[in-house]
Amino acid sequence: MSLTPVYLGLGSNIERERNLTAGLEALAGFLQDIRCSPVFESFPVGIKSGNFFNFVVRALTDLPLHELDRRLKEIEADNGRYAPGRKGLPLDIDVLLYGDRVGNFDGLVLPRPEVLKNAFVLWPLALLAPELHHPGEGRSFAELWAGASIQQALWPTAFSWRGAPLTPPELRQAFPPPSL
Repeated sequence: MSLTPVYLGLGSNIERERNLTAGLEALAGFLQDIRCSPVFESFPVGIKSGNFFNFVVRALTDLPLHELDRRLKEIEADNGRYAPGRKGLPLDIDVLLYGDRVGNFDGLVLPRPEVLKNAFVLWPLALLAPELHHPGEGRSFAELWAGASIQQALWPTAFSWRGAPLTPPELRQAFPPPSL
């Protein structure tokens, strides 16, 4: 079976390091060649909560789209996403891109519209895959980020997985957290 490149957006605002690390470990159980963008911290968008950590993962999969999405929902559930009475968002994993598919696939819209609307998705995607072209826009993610006028505060933050830093120190130095 052939492998399809996928891009996934991961985010958390509760026990962020623990939940995102658990998500990555679960993904590593069935995805191949995982690569991660730098991790960004941002103020919440659309909800009242603590700050989020967000980043993008690129991987290869032999799973059909809906099987991949089903497994992502299981990982979210295993990490408390759907727990009664939960406060905030322990783990969110969204399919951003699945190969070059464009359209509505039984409720899954690809590319995910949030790619172009949220800086916490577009900036990490532009850093991870700058030359990759958005299947619906025809421009590279680096071009899309350079031309974006998204008004969201976010900044690179330190985060490591399996002993390797995901966010380079020089990126953190170039874009420090906002002064409150």
